[in-house]
Amino acid sequence: MNTRTPQAVLAALTLLALTGCAGASTSQPAASETTKSEHGEIAGVAQVAEPQLHLVAIDAAGKASMLDLLNGTTAQLEPVQPPVNVTSDGRYVFAANTHGVEIIDSGVWTWDHVDHFHYYRAEPAALGTVAGEGAATVATGLLSTAGTTGMFFPSSGSAVLVDNSALSEGTISETLRLEVAPHAGLIAPLGDGAVVTEADANGKAARLRAIDAGGKELTAAECPATAGTITTRAALVIGCADGAVIATSDGAAPALDHVPYPAGAAAPATAFDARKGRPTVAGIGKDAGVWLLNTREREWDWIPTATPVLAAAAVDDDAGHVVVVGTDGTVQVYEESTKERIATTTPLMPKTLASPELTGKVELTVDGGRAYVSAPAEGVVFEIDFADGARIARTLELTTQPVHLVETGR
Repeated sequence: MNTRTPQAVLAALTLLALTGCAGASTSQPAASETTKSEHGEIAGVAQVAEPQLHLVAIDAAGKASMLDLLNGTTAQLEPVQPPVNVTSDGRYVFAANTHGVEIIDSGVWTWDHVDHFHYYRAEPAALGTVAGEGAATVATGLLSTAGTTGMFFPSSGSAVLVDNSALSEGTISETLRLEVAPHAGLIAPLGDGAVVTEADANGKAARLRAIDAGGKELTAAECPATAGTITTRAALVIGCADGAVIATSDGAAPALDHVPYPAGAAAPATAFDARKGRPTVAGIGKDAGVWLLNTREREWDWIPTATPVLAAAAVDDDAGHVVVVGTDGTVQVYEESTKERIATTTPLMPKTLASPELTGKVELTVDGGRAYVSAPAEGVVFEIDFADGARIARTLELTTQPVHLVETGR
């Protein structure tokens, strides 16, 4: 199952970034140069001046391509088995099919040092497959070259942690594989261990277990109808029917704190999204509205929306932008503090909305300046300037149909 690539030189990057960054200069070499700076010279890897933002599109057959958002160039990637869902941590692309998760290294990523960032660029590569039965739920952390990535396979009940540092060497290395009762669950990285779901008597995810790196239970919490997870700088979030569990670890025993919904709340959130790392996240359920969860303040808020919601993400910038894709095909922008809708586009994807098998594949991703919304049937991705009246900045075409879409380089 372990597969090596010519990118083995990337292994040193994690250690160099951790040990050589305290006095880091803000000057960076050009993208074509090999890095030679306070991090040392690393063959095949360029440290660059700005985020190397790319879109990766995968079609229904598994063909994959990547679009450079800085210069508009496209590149073909190794194809994967037809995926059910696709996830990214900002570098790796995790394409889950019914028998495993195939991993693509996009070759572009950001190292987040909280008070500053480093940006890197290398060649993309196909890394291999993590085996399991049923389309896995994938949970990522903040750093693509440190910590782990969680994969939970519902049909086999396999809960797997994959070492991110090994991925940066081009190797798939499982640090943990637990076999639990099959159910639609999740395993999400937390500190040196993880949080993993446990099924109730009806085979539904209903309890959370915080475990150490060896799988030993450290603490537990009830979480009925567990669904959805995201990691922010402040905490790990896991959705429950009655609120969310905020999980933290300071190197000692992990804490699983329940944050209940307000009284008379709307339908619970079953998925969460936000600009990578930011503490406020958007959650969507079945109602016409978006939940906002501030993972620092541990507070919920509700923003009613003009339509039911296909996708939503919190930008969590100074203006508090929240971007929503409505079931009518519009992109709507709301202000977090006032809950006012400040911009709406015209319907953007009539062909997609007329194709039920593709409507659920509409993807939204946000970064600090733009939102990207896929229209699979139209075969395009809309780049939205959410701070400028939801202006369509570009209509982007990739060489593969964007049935699945993720943004890397973040």
